[in-house]
Amino acid sequence: MSIIRRVRDITLATLNEHLEKAEDPVKLIDQFLWATREEIIQSERLHAQYSAHGQHLKMQWLQAEQQREKREQQAVTALKAGEEQLARIALHEKASAEERSAQYRDLYEQSRLNMEDLEKTLQEMRSEYQIVYDKREYYSARMESLKLQQRMNSRYSAAGAGGKPEGMFRRLDDRISGLEHEARSLRDLRQGGPDFAAAERGAVNPKVELELEQLKRKLGQGG
Repeated sequence: MSIIRRVRDITLATLNEHLEKAEDPVKLIDQFLWATREEIIQSERLHAQYSAHGQHLKMQWLQAEQQREKREQQAVTALKAGEEQLARIALHEKASAEERSAQYRDLYEQSRLNMEDLEKTLQEMRSEYQIVYDKREYYSARMESLKLQQRMNSRYSAAGAGGKPEGMFRRLDDRISGLEHEARSLRDLRQGGPDFAAAERGAVNPKVELELEQLKRKLGQGG
């Protein structure tokens, strides 16, 4: 039955080695399970064929054995009746039946041993399948947890790139505070008293005009 076990590319003994190199362990496990399941199906079919064949061999063996016993009784009956030639014929047929009985018995025993071997192989494969299937469910759950963790990390990274809400509003507060400061400064200037009023009426101070031009250039407003 070892021929059945060799059709798989990956056996349970080498599965772990392949898993260490696999990018997607769950996919590899699924391939192993599929191959094992196919072997189990084929082995179950072969087991059914062996069972039917074994029953046929056993029937042939038992029929030959019954024929042997029958011919032996006939030989005894013929001798009792003084029919020596008939007894000789019956014993000849008895020997043929005995030979057939031994042949079918040997075939049946070999078939029975093969079927027992196949049953052990089937039991091992079913056990392997269940063990790997349980591991598959475990690793599948781990992979799903990993994917969810990666998605969560990605969302947090995206949120972190834009800054926390507190930081965003702090920057907005600073901007508004700056605008408020500028507005107050202009208000204070307009309420600055006689000097500011004189400037408003058009009094020209060369020094002031020079500094004004410097400020314009600094602010990019120069003509």
